[in-house]
Amino acid sequence: MPKDTLLVVDDEPNILKSLKRLFIDTDYKLLQAESAEKALELFEENDIGLIISDYRMPKMNGVELLYKVKDKYPDTIRMILSGYADAGAIVEAINDGQVYKFITKPWNDQELLTTVLRAFEQHKLQKENRELYVELEERNKQLTELTKSLEVKVAERTRDLELKNRALKIAQNILNFLPAGVIGIDSEEIVVYINNAIRTFIDSSKICLGAPITGAIPDDFYKTLMKAMETGKMEKCSRQENNDMELIAIPLSAGVGVIGMFHWKDSENYFQASPDSEKMMGITDDG
Repeated sequence: MPKDTLLVVDDEPNILKSLKRLFIDTDYKLLQAESAEKALELFEENDIGLIISDYRMPKMNGVELLYKVKDKYPDTIRMILSGYADAGAIVEAINDGQVYKFITKPWNDQELLTTVLRAFEQHKLQKENRELYVELEERNKQLTELTKSLEVKVAERTRDLELKNRALKIAQNILNFLPAGVIGIDSEEIVVYINNAIRTFIDSSKICLGAPITGAIPDDFYKTLMKAMETGKMEKCSRQENNDMELIAIPLSAGVGVIGMFHWKDSENYFQASPDSEKMMGITDDG
């Protein structure tokens, strides 16, 4: 794990020596500069977590230096080291947010060590918060992209269902116009569809949508439908006494049910429309 890097800036060599002795037994990586210009050069080559700068320096004072540091390296914690005579200017810099803390000369060694420790803790916390923020932004971006993808899929699925629903309605309308009687039964032997012509062939008063087919149709027709559902093959059942009426039982794929189609075996009557079909299709005696 890389060491926390501390930069000390002061134009007095004796101050730098004193601070070096103070931090020699710590785990910090200590850098020193005798001018603001040198300090800025060190920033270009190092990841500095904390800078402690003297206030009174030639060419560029400590507050001016820390303004520049904040502008280019905003994550670095900044401290000023100076006497009480400069307190007014430094307090103003603290209020502006340019300086984290003001350390007076002469300093108390233990207090300075504690202050530096707390400063690095804050620097670490800021870094972790920034990394968490970046991670959160990335996850939010991924979530937004996922949401858009799901919206597209939902829209496509909705359009698909709408088309299938329209196709189903059209198919049901077509079946209602057929002269043959049609009844649909699912795998649970529940009636799921009957068309208008069904009553032309059998007594439909007992047939109800959503109700069991058992007992609702003659026994021979029921057995034919069940046999088709069981075998998965088309089955037929004829009745001579009912004007050659025939039931064709057609199993649906995947064993989901069976369709029964009633019709007259007589070809002349087979295409005879159901009683209401002409009315439903808008055909009248006037043509």
